[in-house]
Amino acid sequence: MKEEHTLTVYTENQVGLLNKIAIIFSRRKINLESFNSSPSEIDNIYRFTIVINATATVVKNIAKQIEKIVDVLKVYHNTNDEIIWQQIALYKVPTTAIVENVKVERLLREFGANVVVIRNDYTVFEATGQDHEINKLLKELDKYGLIEFVKSSRIAIIKSSEGLHKKLVNMDLKNPAKDPVNNEFLNHKSKIFQM
Repeated sequence: MKEEHTLTVYTENQVGLLNKIAIIFSRRKINLESFNSSPSEIDNIYRFTIVINATATVVKNIAKQIEKIVDVLKVYHNTNDEIIWQQIALYKVPTTAIVENVKVERLLREFGANVVVIRNDYTVFEATGQDHEINKLLKELDKYGLIEFVKSSRIAIIKSSEGLHKKLVNMDLKNPAKDPVNNEFLNHKSKIFQM
């Protein structure tokens, strides 16, 4: 059964990486519901948050395929129950609708919306939440002459995750790099390698 899954991909920031990941989805004809790229808790490591609707088997296979890309360090896949996620939305409303109607002000307070910009002709509010909360406020503000609306991609944190940084440190402790081996023939190269 198809359901919403969030893939968290830790990568190095390399040119062409996004294209390689996109090809994996396009070959399977899977549409991305949301895509976000941001720095992670580790310097020079980036985090892609990708939302898709697919079966658990398909998601596992995609995660394995993405992990095979050289620049990808780790891929996690989770259902919505296994993550904490939010989006941010901006709503542009005529200022007159707010000044003349107390219901709009109450509505904005109810949804925890904050003022970003106030001008004579419009006011911009921001609200954070999940799809149903953002869409509910959108529907309500549409009644009062909503001018413009935009919503960000999903950002998510895995509930059970201790972060990638700790995993990398543990990997180094369990599997430390061996000291480089000196080649005994290197100092005698003129004797060994003659033309």
